[in-house]
Amino acid sequence: MLESARVARLGLLDDADRPRVLPVTFAVAGAAVYSVVDSKPKRPGEPARVRYLRRRPEAALTVDHYADDWTQLAWVQVLGRVELLDPAEDKAGMEALAAKYAPYREQAPPGPLLRLVPERTLHWRAEKI
Repeated sequence: MLESARVARLGLLDDADRPRVLPVTFAVAGAAVYSVVDSKPKRPGEPARVRYLRRRPEAALTVDHYADDWTQLAWVQVLGRVELLDPAEDKAGMEALAAKYAPYREQAPPGPLLRLVPERTLHWRAEKI
């Protein structure tokens, strides 16, 4: 699911320790999962997710599959710490994101690059294969 899904949800805690969940693009490279702050319109200044992760880098990345046939339901969750990097610091992460998403090939995201290093992985599916 981590290889094929187009979007994930990044769960983190805000400045007041309230849970926040954001949809993100992501890619797997080596032993890490990457996301990046891209150039879509955002408020001026540092994006909130970056500020939250600087304060408390623990996060959960969730990918799920939904279908009205509930025997097809499934999810995977990656728990760990997020490192904030300049995109130039991790070529493999940026290459994985660009390979998965055409807009990143057309215009390189300014960053920062978010590298989630898994400490624990959980998964569930309705039916066993």
